[in-house]
Amino acid sequence: MALWIGIHLPLLALETLRPRWSEPCMLAVLEHDQVLTMTASAAASGIRPGMRRGGVLALAPQASLCERDLTREQGARDDIALTLLQYTPEVAHAEEDSLLLDISASLSAFGGRLALCRRIRESIQALGFTPHVSMAPTAQGAWLLARHRRHAPGLARQRRSLRLASMQRRLDALPFMILPAARPYQEWLAGIGCQTLADLRRLPRAGLQRRSDKHILETLDRAYGTAPEMFEWVQAPQTFCAWLELPDRIEHAEAVLFAARRLILQMVGWLVAQQLAVSRFLLSLEHERGRQAIAPMPLEISLAEPAWHEEHLLRLLKERLGRLQLDAPVIALRLQASQVAAMLPPTASLFPEPGGAPGAYARLLELLSARLGSENVLKPAALADHRPEIANAWQAATDNSRQRPQEETLQQIQPQRPFWLLQQPLALTWRNNRPFYGSPLRLLSGPERIECGWWDGAATIRDYFVAEGEDAACYWIYRERDDDDFRWFLHGLFA
Repeated sequence: MALWIGIHLPLLALETLRPRWSEPCMLAVLEHDQVLTMTASAAASGIRPGMRRGGVLALAPQASLCERDLTREQGARDDIALTLLQYTPEVAHAEEDSLLLDISASLSAFGGRLALCRRIRESIQALGFTPHVSMAPTAQGAWLLARHRRHAPGLARQRRSLRLASMQRRLDALPFMILPAARPYQEWLAGIGCQTLADLRRLPRAGLQRRSDKHILETLDRAYGTAPEMFEWVQAPQTFCAWLELPDRIEHAEAVLFAARRLILQMVGWLVAQQLAVSRFLLSLEHERGRQAIAPMPLEISLAEPAWHEEHLLRLLKERLGRLQLDAPVIALRLQASQVAAMLPPTASLFPEPGGAPGAYARLLELLSARLGSENVLKPAALADHRPEIANAWQAATDNSRQRPQEETLQQIQPQRPFWLLQQPLALTWRNNRPFYGSPLRLLSGPERIECGWWDGAATIRDYFVAEGEDAACYWIYRERDDDDFRWFLHGLFA
């Protein structure tokens, strides 16, 4: 059976300018010089929908007045639709600030209809908007119930109509004015005793179609499930780059996270829709423009393993922002997915990995890199060179870039070499015909002869030995053979 979720955004005109997570203020949004909507503090001061600009200023001189921005509202609807693609690929725009989601095939993936509704509502609220959510067997029915839930008895408590018959009963109780096509004929319909959708459906179809808009009957048929519904689905772009203008200047890096979460949610929706995972993304903190323009502050985050989960990405971003010092107040944010990879399917292993999931180690490296800095968390990156100081290379733990062909990892590592070398070889003294380091050293194995580097001007001619001290500690030492003194050096220690 088909199942749809209808989402209505009653405060879109206001929350486009002042999201839920922004600081409270007294603001009224105007359309044609009349109040369309307002914040709670503005309503408490006496401002009401329909008031003119002069009346608002006389009543509350401290109130801020903004004109409705239809372009930004359309952009906000697109951002919400992109976010919701993580729950279903079938998302469509509807009339009057609404969205429709076909969730027929998504219920089992998100724990059932109640859990899915809760997650959708929480995602929209995290974006900064107030949603009215409903569920019904038809898209038009879900849309009508979401927009006008307050008109139907009991609908404020129960907004789910899983059966066609129960949905039709709820729709019958709604006033006919919820249909946009019926509003121009309000006086005529009210004059003939029509009040609800049930009354509208009882009218003769031929006469109603002759005297009114044909879209009235079409909308009724689709809502009640007697006519097919066709939609143009939202398509995710090929690349992801989102920009957000902030309602207020942000002077502390930690406060950026509230606004950046909106961009992260959009990127998660895009990743799921494209079946991709992100391994590197860039958050640009934009400052003042114009004469006193300051270059944006880039904040690049690299992941040890590609991921697409909101919680993990937000946690990494929070750690990086906690270490960041802003040069100037932030007025806008830009998020770009700079490196992505195909989303890997879940493991098919019968038994769980010891110590946690396979990605737990990668997530630990990412968290440590975000908290301590990528330059302080390294992993081995052995290079194809016999000289130990060159072969024993390191790179950032979250660096996923491919190495150049001449830097490919050695296939065979000498078993008698220590894992970690000294930054600079330490010169050893010579006592009683033995190299000395705290005590005379006894040679256990060797030599391992290295003669290379003539091609790059750093010729190396050495004999390496494994030596043991009186305390039974083992050392990796070498003897220079390019001079007459046969100097000895300590290059590494065995654990």
